[in-house]
Amino acid sequence: MNPVVGLDVAKGESEDQAFLDKDKPFGKSFSVSHTKEGLDSFISFLKELKRKSGVKPAVILESTGHYHTPIIQCLEKNQYLYILVNPIISYQAKKTSLRKVKTDAVDAFHLCILYYKEEFEPYKIRGERLLNLRTLSRQYETVTNLYVQAKLQFHTILDQVFPEYRGVFGDLFSKVSLKLLKAFPTSEDVLLTGEAEIIDRIEEMNIKRSRSWIREKAVKLFESAERNPFHQGVYESQLFSLDMYITMLLQYQDHLSNLETQIDDLAEDIEECKIIQSIPGIGEKIAATIISEIGEIDRFDHPKKLVAYAGIDPSVHSSGKFTATINHITKRGSSRLRHALYMAVLCGIRSSRNKKLKEYYDRKRKEGKPSKVAMIACVNKLLHWIYAILKRNEQFLDLA
Repeated sequence: MNPVVGLDVAKGESEDQAFLDKDKPFGKSFSVSHTKEGLDSFISFLKELKRKSGVKPAVILESTGHYHTPIIQCLEKNQYLYILVNPIISYQAKKTSLRKVKTDAVDAFHLCILYYKEEFEPYKIRGERLLNLRTLSRQYETVTNLYVQAKLQFHTILDQVFPEYRGVFGDLFSKVSLKLLKAFPTSEDVLLTGEAEIIDRIEEMNIKRSRSWIREKAVKLFESAERNPFHQGVYESQLFSLDMYITMLLQYQDHLSNLETQIDDLAEDIEECKIIQSIPGIGEKIAATIISEIGEIDRFDHPKKLVAYAGIDPSVHSSGKFTATINHITKRGSSRLRHALYMAVLCGIRSSRNKKLKEYYDRKRKEGKPSKVAMIACVNKLLHWIYAILKRNEQFLDLA
């Protein structure tokens, strides 16, 4: 016999359906809560299924972001084989039925049927370090996006309160700039404060700048306050919003700095990060993102599988005598990996930093390929190089 249990995973619980063998369902579907008690009862059911069939059952379930994590940990702890299925594959399998029925029990049933139709490889457990690196890299991306949104909102409020402040510091979002604006949010606050007091305020921030630089910034601040169109009539709500966004920006900067430190410390001990940094155009952050998304290279036995995982393989559309000549990439893989690879190519071909990649890009352009098509071709080529050097555990040689 070849027993299997299909799990339709949801938040906090799963719907389970067992099969003893192909076309041989075992009982009716049942729910399992994602609690210790619920998972213990699920393991007891798997043991019962093993006694009934004489074979330790496999478990098949969809990848659901993080909802399936409690079940995965429970299965790993009890040494049960499990298969994580891409939701796209399971969705297509459900569409083979003529009846339009969508319930958790039916979904679990279809997962079992899919198990017997396809030859799936068991899920390969990823190393703890790479999982930690992936979590930190994704968190860094999330906080960065929030930081960018806060910047945009900050600009909007600053335009309504103190637009001329932009010319005071070279970096509007430096800590000294934000803290000074927090202390003197309007031109009236600046003009009513003496230059000496403003200089003292900047010096209290313990910045490594000369006295002349600090005095220069104080003078610029007074000049910008005099030019500012909003000397009066600023609403309290605007000042409250400005103060709130400054606080948020400073906090996001601290969070990003802490995340960077954690990522750098973790990546320092991962040999794969150092290997792909030998490719010109790939720095520490991009290397950490690429490795954390790929995971162990042994998960892929062919570079085309890695290309598909990144979602940069071309789609194919052919029917009868028609074959599409314009095929877009599938974009069905890791969007984070795809973005990191694109940035690596962009950095590599700028100023011909990566000679091999720049030569390949120029060749594609001479063939008449549009810029974006040539870029994606370079991403594909780069991913093949990454696969090769990680498999061989050797540095990249940029010899054009």
